Amino acid sequence: MATLMTDIDLRRNVEAELNWEPGIKSPSTIGVRVQDGVVTLSGYVEAYTEKLAAERAALRIAGVKALVNNIEVRLPTSSQRTDEDIARRAAEALDWTAGIPRDRIKVTVDDGWLTLKGTVDWYYQKAVAEDAVRYLNGVKGVFNLIEVRPAASKDVVKSKIEEALERNAELEGQRIEVETIGSKVTLRGTVRSWWQKEAAGRVAWQAPGVTQVENQIEVVV
Repeated sequence: MATLMTDIDLRRNVEAELNWEPGIKSPSTIGVRVQDGVVTLSGYVEAYTEKLAAERAALRIAGVKALVNNIEVRLPTSSQRTDEDIARRAAEALDWTAGIPRDRIKVTVDDGWLTLKGTVDWYYQKAVAEDAVRYLNGVKGVFNLIEVRPAASKDVVKSKIEEALERNAELEGQRIEVETIGSKVTLRGTVRSWWQKEAAGRVAWQAPGVTQVENQIEVVV
């Protein structure tokens, strides 16, 4: 018989995972609150990468239905940079990133918050562009507003997405239904963690021609 996961149990598991995560320097500065399976992270860290690491750690826990990341990034003096310096380094990082339409991606910076705008043909290009700039010193956060607009309209092949989901180790044994209408994909079913739900969404986005993914998968314990 399955053991019922309470909010208290879930909070303890998330706190343990935060302490286990090597990408977080001081887990003691992060607060965890859980209500009805929804986890809220608060407190502060010294780098945007730590905020992302905390988010990933919490989402790995079975039973987490949703996450609110209210962690504040408080950069130490040694990591602080001017917006001009961040913008210049971000532009250079994008210039060195292969596989993206560099001429269609613009970057702006406001008080350490970096915004990406433009259009790309594939979702992976949007993700790669963000990965190129999110680890720069001085960055407090990234708004990725890049739009995915395939050069040619193409109906998404449902069977290819289903096969990719079956191959994914993170989704082994999960029942996920796939519906496609033109370039839109809708996912339904149940998984045991938010991490698995996100993994299914990433798989769907990788299919050629996808411009929209509606992830209706439910997280159940």
